[in-house]
Amino acid sequence: MPAPRRKVDLRKTLFLLPNIITLSSIFCGFDSIRLSSAAAPTDDDAFYRASVLIIFALFFDMLDGRVARATKTQSAFGLQIDSLADVISFGVAPAILVYRWSLQQLPVPGLIVSFVFCAAGAVRLARFNVLSMGESGKPTKPTKYILGLPVPGAAGVLISLVIANHAIAGSLGGPRYLGLMMGVTLFLAFLQVSTIKFRTFKDLKLNARSVALVFFAVGSSAIVSLQTKPAFVLVWLLSFYVVIGLVETLVSIPRARRERDARRSIPPAV
Repeated sequence: MPAPRRKVDLRKTLFLLPNIITLSSIFCGFDSIRLSSAAAPTDDDAFYRASVLIIFALFFDMLDGRVARATKTQSAFGLQIDSLADVISFGVAPAILVYRWSLQQLPVPGLIVSFVFCAAGAVRLARFNVLSMGESGKPTKPTKYILGLPVPGAAGVLISLVIANHAIAGSLGGPRYLGLMMGVTLFLAFLQVSTIKFRTFKDLKLNARSVALVFFAVGSSAIVSLQTKPAFVLVWLLSFYVVIGLVETLVSIPRARRERDARRSIPPAV
């Protein structure tokens, strides 16, 4: 008798899908590094293409998690490979890009600042992995807020500046704005390892506040696009996201202080 055919377990093959998408993000980051490293300091087109590759990496990074949740194939392995992909595509790639595009004008300080951005991303992802792992070792359900600026968001701010500068043939990468670019890169590195809470928008509910926020984002983006260039919309939206986190943190400080004082005023149980 012929041996019975082995049935293909479609459930197991589904686990490959989000990981293939994650590997696509790694490839985009890798190719961005290749372009940035080989580009001449004045080759703005090469830096633009390297930035666009990181945009594609952002797309794949958003897609893999959604595919994993839709197919119910979340796993500890997926969490780890996703973090490794983020280190390459949103830590190393933008750090090399901003160094070659601007910061290399001060070789040693620029190298240090670029590395600090990359190192902050690695630390941020390690902390995220620790906080995201349950006692069983499996990823926990995403919460409303996340500690520190997400690494893709920090990378997005940097590459949006490169793309916007290319759209207007500006000189943001030149010596005139070198101090500004070093400050922005360091500030983004700080936000990544800070304890400032940023929204994940995982549990966004349809209410008056969320509708107003969406209308404001769309309306303000249209104004920015009409008044400047469409490329500046990405700069505005990512900056707006950072500002939301900073404002919500400042607003929550007095409330947290009142709650702490209230707990201290409660007499201990006898």
